[in-house]
Amino acid sequence: MLSVIGISAFNDNYIWLIHQKNSNQAYVVDPGCGQSVLDYLKGSPLELAGILITHHHADHTGGIAQLQQAFNNKLEVYGPESENISGITHPIKGEPLLKLKELDTKLKVISVPGHTLGHIAYFYQQPDSVNCEALFCGDTLFSGGCGRLFEGTAEQMANSLAKLANLPPHTQVYCAHEYTAANLKFALQAEPNNKALQQYSQSVTLSRNNNMATIPTTIATELAINPFLRSNSKEIKQVIAAKFQVEKPTALQTFTLLREWKNNF
Repeated sequence: MLSVIGISAFNDNYIWLIHQKNSNQAYVVDPGCGQSVLDYLKGSPLELAGILITHHHADHTGGIAQLQQAFNNKLEVYGPESENISGITHPIKGEPLLKLKELDTKLKVISVPGHTLGHIAYFYQQPDSVNCEALFCGDTLFSGGCGRLFEGTAEQMANSLAKLANLPPHTQVYCAHEYTAANLKFALQAEPNNKALQQYSQSVTLSRNNNMATIPTTIATELAINPFLRSNSKEIKQVIAAKFQVEKPTALQTFTLLREWKNNF
């Protein structure tokens, strides 16, 4: 069984430390802050074997050099080949299956351009098991939202999110930021009559009031409440049509205008 440990960094980043429960060998996902990882490992029996990077932004890559130095430059560092990230030892091209012996399984790489052009996600599925899937998606899919389009197009992001939406519903979604509460304020404007969204928002408010994380979420939850996965929602289309004075917007137009609206929300 895969164990996933969240390490908080900066104001709202999550660095994910992953390992099999019968092993002390671990990988860390998107270590923007190396010191946060080292501080956690000081009190842990785990030993770092490698790093998984989703995209080139500094709050996801900034700790690579410090971690390599701490582990005598023996770490395997995986990341997208096209983004020219300093410190990558195993550049990833396409959507391969990564065989990481320390995790006793293969990780599927999923290309998800949009936030950046080379952004990738990592999907884990426990062999011979059901309802034991995990997605490490960086800044592509958030709970209640999605990443800004710094490099890609709305169509690219919509297609990337569609890939993730087709993963098994029970998939645990480990995104890289605690943005949920802010995202849901926007989501409620886009789809105010969504009962599942209303209930989820209440749950998130309670969690944040108690300083509890809202991540991981699940694919099933996001399909029910995330406006960026719900561009075909009749209510969202009506809200977008009224706000932007567009007659009968398509799903892609709806998605594009949702993202534009969220940028300035």
